[in-house]
Amino acid sequence: MVRCLVKGEIGGAGLDVFEDEPEVPEELFALDNVVLSPHYATYTPECFMALCELVAGNFEAFFSNKPLLSPAVDN
Repeated sequence: MVRCLVKGEIGGAGLDVFEDEPEVPEELFALDNVVLSPHYATYTPECFMALCELVAGNFEAFFSNKPLLSPAVDN
């Protein structure tokens, strides 16, 4: 995508997720057709509260020897 943006094959992009986070390709900083933004999806009050409830639910399940609400998957 970076190559295509640099060559003008893609008109523009708004990006908030990067392949090698937290590293961002340097070429993107110089492009006028690119907007870079940190990933803020979890910074809304509703999302933050849902995350807190999920964490609390997982703790409760774990210490009650019940299945976790969102078990981690080992790849």
